[in-house]
Amino acid sequence: MPLPVVAIVGRPNVGKSTLVNRLSGIMDAIVHDEPGVTRDRTYRPAFWRDRDFLVVDTGGLVFDDNTEFLPLIREQVMLALAEASVAVMVVDGQTGLTTADETIATWLRQQPVPVLLAVNKCESPDQGLTQAAEFWQLGLGEPYPVSGIHGSGTGDLLDEVINYLPPTDALEDTEEIRVAIVGRPNVGKSSLLNAFVGEQRAIVSPISGTTRDTIDMIVQRQDRRYRLIDTAGIRKKKQVEYGPEFFGINRSFKAIRRADVVLLVLDALDGVTEQDQKLAGRVADDGRACVLVVNKWDAIEKDSHTIYDYERLLKERLHFTDWAETIFVSAHTGQRVEKILDLVDSAAEQHRRRVSTSVINEALAEALKWHTPPTTRQGRQGKIYYGTQVASQPPTITLFVNDPKLFNENYRRYMERQFREQLGFQGTPIRLFWRGKKVRELEQSANRATKVK
Repeated sequence: MPLPVVAIVGRPNVGKSTLVNRLSGIMDAIVHDEPGVTRDRTYRPAFWRDRDFLVVDTGGLVFDDNTEFLPLIREQVMLALAEASVAVMVVDGQTGLTTADETIATWLRQQPVPVLLAVNKCESPDQGLTQAAEFWQLGLGEPYPVSGIHGSGTGDLLDEVINYLPPTDALEDTEEIRVAIVGRPNVGKSSLLNAFVGEQRAIVSPISGTTRDTIDMIVQRQDRRYRLIDTAGIRKKKQVEYGPEFFGINRSFKAIRRADVVLLVLDALDGVTEQDQKLAGRVADDGRACVLVVNKWDAIEKDSHTIYDYERLLKERLHFTDWAETIFVSAHTGQRVEKILDLVDSAAEQHRRRVSTSVINEALAEALKWHTPPTTRQGRQGKIYYGTQVASQPPTITLFVNDPKLFNENYRRYMERQFREQLGFQGTPIRLFWRGKKVRELEQSANRATKVK
């Protein structure tokens, strides 16, 4: 069964994201002194006493439809309340009671979910009760003075929160695959996420930069659970100003590093841009498995050669990720979206795969039979003694040789191709480490010395 949800709501800039960071113990939500930084609803795991639950951060509520994102943000809050066991309305204890707080409280009293009241920015325990007193007027029951920055008062709030959570049930022991959805702004990442889960999980707008924070969503399929991570669109560094977008892009890079599989979303109408190449390079450098998702395929005029021409373009411009599977989809129509998770399963399996030393050396012997190592002008030839896999995620193979300098880039690429042809590893980068004989001898000497001691 899914974890119960606690929705954090309130007007802009009352410290909701700071409180979410405090309650979850993860300093991950973007906090910036500017209204409207949080737009989608973002989930963070939390634990109190013996209870696990999810805290969902929402955008600032403003009942004014004259601004582009406000109706969309309000829709996200409604969706958060629909799945929540309890909501926590956050107000600003330093600013005091405002008309906006009264409007939101009136609206929340009309919702079916129970509501608790947290008076944030009560940094002084002595003055906290005084600051909180005027919020009794909102009619939401006892106001709890808390400090998202210092953590004071949050224990009392959580004691009350868990009273509204459903009884504890054992969660199924299912495998989880972390999937980061990455790409340039406006290529359809949030639309793809919504197509996966079948609801308006992320705000979708033709205005680039709509998603500012990373958004986690759990999708269950048979005995496997997927944590889908929507990320902010990554523009060229010189175009990004310091502020919410800067922090959002850093979260995107962090999402790549913590993912098992990256869905690199490309815009079929734009082709492969220079920024797409840089993102693909970053995914490969971070050692993440990858699936290339060409979105908006429904908008392309096609004939019998179109898909082959596009695949050739991908191989030319993204040759450093030629190991990644490619799928052509439309998040708008849902075309082939359900097949993406099949490719994710395959890539994740290869990313975690381990091959025995005997199989590695069989592949190595076959490669040496077809192409022996190069020989220098001085007559020195490279020798490969044996190989072994030393790590997974990504698969990492160490080759023990007489001298790594004797193996040029062409031969190293040849050896990688041979391992792929004979062992597979489709969908994941592999790393080859070349270690010289002298290093091995030093290690053996050190091991002998350790045994003597």
